[in-house]
Parts: sequence; structure tokens; C-alpha cells
Amino acid sequence: MKKIAAVLIIGIFVISIISISSLSDQFVDAGSRKKIHFTQTITSSQDPGQGHQNHQLALILSPNEGTLYDGSMTFTSSQPVEIVVLHEINSQDVKGQPTWTVDGNTVYGLSLIDLEEKSGSFEFTGAALALHSSNSKEFTTTVSVDGWIRGQPTEVIMQKIELEREEPSLLLSRTNVPATIPMHQGIYEGDEVLYIITDGSDEDYAKTLTEKQGWNVELAPAIADVPKIVLQKIFIFKNGIKGDGIYGFQNEVFSSTPSQESKYSALNSVIEVTWKTGQKEILFESTDDIISAEENGRIEFNETEIVLNTPQIVWPDGQMIVRSDKEITTETPYGGGQIVEINEDELTVTFVAHRGWGPDGRTIYYIVTDATPSGPAEMMGVASSPVSANLIAHSGAVDLFQFKNGIKGSSPLGFQAGIAGAALGDENYSPMWRIYLVEWNDAKSAKILETKSDIDSFRADDLLFVSIARPTNSDHIVNCPFIDPFQ
Repeated sequence: MKKIAAVLIIGIFVISIISISSLSDQFVDAGSRKKIHFTQTITSSQDPGQGHQNHQLALILSPNEGTLYDGSMTFTSSQPVEIVVLHEINSQDVKGQPTWTVDGNTVYGLSLIDLEEKSGSFEFTGAALALHSSNSKEFTTTVSVDGWIRGQPTEVIMQKIELEREEPSLLLSRTNVPATIPMHQGIYEGDEVLYIITDGSDEDYAKTLTEKQGWNVELAPAIADVPKIVLQKIFIFKNGIKGDGIYGFQNEVFSSTPSQESKYSALNSVIEVTWKTGQKEILFESTDDIISAEENGRIEFNETEIVLNTPQIVWPDGQMIVRSDKEITTETPYGGGQIVEINEDELTVTFVAHRGWGPDGRTIYYIVTDATPSGPAEMMGVASSPVSANLIAHSGAVDLFQFKNGIKGSSPLGFQAGIAGAALGDENYSPMWRIYLVEWNDAKSAKILETKSDIDSFRADDLLFVSIARPTNSDHIVNCPFIDPFQ
């Protein structure tokens, strides 16, 4: 398990800006200087340098007054990066050259090698070494360093300082970010519905929809065989009256909306509708009219057995709650709504995307669109979907672990970010989540957990307790599609 502690980089960084594993066990005495030799995998974090707030930085060798590194580095990275080498300079001697500083007082000369490659080798001499990306997307890199350190004694290069706090906290960077998603126009009983498409059970169908809407429809194999009681129907037209539907014909027709609370589900069984040759085409406005036309032989159905996740944003007599506070920050609470803007002119909706961890510690982001029971749904400002409770023991829902005590953070319960039992690309991924609560037996001894195996390990040691969430003694399922908010 990764250990996260507040780290003080002597003379440079403030507590909690960057966390990095101690290198003390990687140094070997070599006379008046020290040998460095190590291989390490590092996940980037927000660059703390002034003017670099939207950049990512993976720190490899940290700066320390009077310390000089020289040697060679080989790296591979999940995305193209630049190499950063810092040099000690006197702030009075800055004469237009590029510089890097956290606090404006201690200033370093900056050498930026713009490789824009995912791998490479480089020889360096300087006061610090890092990999850098000018976009805000987190990256992971594996680096091997072979070289020497001169100057300060090894033992003062990095100090870990455990902070004594009454309430330890974990403040992830970009804990909440905006996610703007395209909306589609649909119909229910003659009135307009605005909805989004986030997930599909069929890979080819998901790819087709991704291309059509210009925004990723994620593959969710686990929703392919959910119980029929959980599904509503969406009728998609393959020909007929021209329009703005998925295939360029009339808009899709739904069998229910959140106003039909006892029936509504964001999970839809796709029925493709085709007009038969020689029939007079009309605009359908209700499921009853469509079914009647099929029974009379005017149209034919293709019951695809494909399931889509199509949460409704606006429906004839209602809509999802729009937050009164439009600014999205690390402290943005779950309550009060999940949406900051519904733009009906541009047909877009902007959600608050929440950060968490996948089962293996990967960063994930998710939005919240509907839930059961109604109490949590109202608290989060999303639609209520009681039929989703039928997934409580079904593989169409996946486990999501939220923390009930321990390290303070930005989760729905006010503690560390949750950990999911699946992530995008996994065979068992689903947007439907079965919520479990994790409670430390001794909250003061709580640690940061980042993976499902972390939970299992501490649970096996009887250090924490895991239980299924049952608000108001009811089955609790939440529709939390995982998304890429930066696409």
C-alpha cells in the first residue's frame, strides 16, 4: 500500500505540496560524494511552481540547498513529457532566464528539455530533476537513475515530518472538476426530454455513439444482462421522418421519465424502429403509438438486447437540480445538486466530476445522475430510481467503498475518496454502484487507502469494518458513470 505523509522539501516546498518516497535506502557511500542508483514508478501531481498550476510534475530528485546531482536517467511515461532540470541561482542574479519558484523567495534557474516523447535517456547536472507536462492530465512514469550526489549529507536531503492533527486530512488535487457532456433530444408523451448517453453494453454500438456525439460512450459489459424490471425502453429510429435522432431521423422516444418514479431507470433496452416499405411515415410521440403501429404491421422492431445508460437531465415537468454555487473547488460538497449548468441552446450539461480511486489505485472520475432510495437521491440532488434496488445482489452493479470515518476528505461522508471495485476497461465495469461503508475500528490510526487490496488487507487484520450501506433500511444503488472529464 502506498504510504502518504506530509513531506517537507528543505528550504523549498510547503507541507503537503508533493509526496515522494524517501530515497535514503538508494544511496551508497563513495568517499566524499554519494552514489545514486534506483528505479521508481511515480505518478505526477499538480506542479506547485508559480504559473504552472495547470501543469503536471513528477519529481525524481528533489531540490535541497547546496546539493548537486549529476548522472543519467532513462524513463518511460504514459504520455509525452518534458525533462526539467533546476539550478541554484541567486534571486538577485535573475536576468531574464527561465526560473521556477514555489513561494517567490527561493528561485531556481529552469532548464526545460522539450522532448515531447514517452521514453528516452538523458544525462543531467543540476539541483533537481523532474518530468513535466504542460497539460493538466495526470501521468505515470517509470524512471531509472544512475549518478552521484554532492553537497549536503544524505540524511538531510529529504525529511518526512508526521503532522499531529486532531483531524488528519487528505486534499487531492483536482478533487472536483467540471465535465461538459453533450445532450440529446428525446420525446415522452409528446413533450421534450433532454438526456445524455454515458455507457453501453455493446462495444461496436458504444463506438458508433461515441463518433456520433463526439464524446466517449464507455463500454459497460456488466449491464448487458440486468433484470428486465430495471430497464425502461428507448425507441431509436432507423428511417422515417428526418430529424436530430441518433441515426438522423426523428428523436428517440422513452417509456418513462423521473416523474414516473416507480418505473424510471436510466438503463434502457434499445429497440430499433424501421418503417416498412410503402407505409406513410409519421412522427411518433409516445410508446403506445409506436407499439400500436408495430402491431398493425406498419413498422418493425429490432430488439437489440443492447443496454444504454441514458440519464435524463430535463423532462416534461422537471429537471435535475442545478447548483446555486457554480464554482467547482476541492471543497465543493456533494449536496445541493450535481450540475452547474444546463445549456439548452448548445445542448450541453456541465456536471461536477468527483475524483476517486479504481481498484488498483488508478485515478477515476465519476458523475452522479440518479440513486435509490429517495433520501440520498434528494441529498445529492439527483433523480430517484427505486427500480435500481433490484441490482443490489446482481452483477450489473459493482461495489463502491466509501469511508465512514478516518482521514478527512471530500467524499460524500466527508472522509477520504472512495475506492471502486472496477474501472473503465474492466470486464466487470458498470455505471451502477452498490455502496459499502468502510469504518476504522480506531479512527486515530486510520491510513490513506488507495486500492481494493488495501481494504481487504486491513479488513483481514481486523483494523476496519466493511458493511453494506442501507440508508433508511433500504437497498442503496447509485448511478455513477465513470468518465474522462478532460476529453
